Amino acid sequence: MTDLIAERIANIRQQLPTQVRLIAISKQVSVEAMREAYAAGVRDFGESRIQEAEGKIAQLRDLPDLTWHLIGHLQSNKAKKALEKFQWIHSCDSLELALRLNRIATELSLSPKVCLQVKILPDPSKYGWSVPQLLGDLAELEQCQALQIRGLMTILPLGLSPEESFEVFERTRELADKIRQQNWSHLQMQELSMGMSSDYPLAVQAGATMIRVGRTIFGERTA
Repeated sequence: MTDLIAERIANIRQQLPTQVRLIAISKQVSVEAMREAYAAGVRDFGESRIQEAEGKIAQLRDLPDLTWHLIGHLQSNKAKKALEKFQWIHSCDSLELALRLNRIATELSLSPKVCLQVKILPDPSKYGWSVPQLLGDLAELEQCQALQIRGLMTILPLGLSPEESFEVFERTRELADKIRQQNWSHLQMQELSMGMSSDYPLAVQAGATMIRVGRTIFGERTA
């Protein structure tokens, strides 16, 4: 399996510009497989459930150069634990959650890197700001000084064609550009977390700076 994981990672990296960060999505993946990915050069791992991540973080403490990314929906009552365990939170999906993260991060003297999760198309199965909601909340987000708000994250609705998928990724990049042009002093929009196993080449073409890839690295999950 070691060679297979390394081969898959090498194949993905061949398709990526050097500035695009590969985040290996390791939910339901064994620590052994994660160590194989590490040996192949991966330093960024993404988890969607805090409880599962806690055990892995503890077991991989001997690898001090790992960066942990929370990519799943974050319930507000788990904000403190998320801040303690993850350097990046990609799934900040509401003003209420951002304000809570900011308050707790201030109390803990932490400065997490955050992406704002946005829904370019209406999708009742996904969390996140609509575009008008996000634009309306920017002034309050600007006040979240404990958070390093680095950019946007999006997850595509199911069932889109490649052309539709590319358009959503492009519109996400255009939204980040629009926010950047407003010259907020604190809100930074350099990062675009978009693209997964099935669509990351399109996301990269549209300007993604971080892609979240699980199945293409580790194979199909057993659970």
